[in-house]
Amino acid sequence: MNEEEELIRRLNAGQSEALHCIYERYKIALSRVARALLNDPARSEDVLHDVFVQFAAQSGRFRLKGSLKGYLAICVANRARNVNQQARPVDPARLREARISHQEEDHPVQAAQRSELLETLISALRQLPAEQRQVIALHVLGDLRFREIARISKVSIHTIQSRYRYGLRKLQARLNGELER
Repeated sequence: MNEEEELIRRLNAGQSEALHCIYERYKIALSRVARALLNDPARSEDVLHDVFVQFAAQSGRFRLKGSLKGYLAICVANRARNVNQQARPVDPARLREARISHQEEDHPVQAAQRSELLETLISALRQLPAEQRQVIALHVLGDLRFREIARISKVSIHTIQSRYRYGLRKLQARLNGELER
């Protein structure tokens, strides 16, 4: 039995520390996926907590098919998509608040440079079509394989790979223009 299966077994047995272990294990990667898709730290945190509340509600009957991290990342992506469909346009001032979560701040100059780069990246990601942005976030930030994204998204692996490739090209073109200024 692998570590994820053991955590699920413990969760289903009612051991609350198993949920805490799962949360601690995946919160950074899932937070990055949410932030890439929502561009809003507060809403990203809400989405992450909503997903874990729903996940906890399945305690006692959850059956794992595939990777737990992949399952949770897809849940975050789906919830983020729902939030985006219901949300008003994001206030540009909120984008400036975005920070890479759970990183220790080093020298103030480096922190400022990282913040500026992150703002540029989030702005470029925001301009991508939702399907491309989601695949990039799940693959790069969620560490999901294309096959897993395709299976859970119920589209072909070729479609997922195309969305990723086209999204990266658009992102690269936008970032090259932004970073050369």
